[in-house]
Amino acid sequence: MATVEECRAALDKLVEHFDEISEEDRAKHVVERRLACRISDLGATFYGRIHRGGLDPFKEVPPEDGRPAEVKLTLKSEDLVSMVNGELDMGRALLSGRIKIDASLGDLLRLRKLL
Repeated sequence: MATVEECRAALDKLVEHFDEISEEDRAKHVVERRLACRISDLGATFYGRIHRGGLDPFKEVPPEDGRPAEVKLTLKSEDLVSMVNGELDMGRALLSGRIKIDASLGDLLRLRKLL
């Protein structure tokens, strides 16, 4: 099991990876969405926002506007760290139930093209 600090570092790394995606690809595949990443074995949830300009850093407090996230991920801490480090394929993790994503079909297809 990873720690909250390791999960925070993994999410920071994910933000850095997202910055490497070309502006052209972001313009084609990104729409603004609020994100919630629940780490089930730690009882922690991180909140972020994806938009054409990038992926905002994740925070451990919900957004002040009180609106719910449109994309919700639930996974274990070790799976988050493994996924961000490229050791766990997101598609396989989804099919095996290690990662759960609650989002519209359109959002799932757009995210798939970016990851």
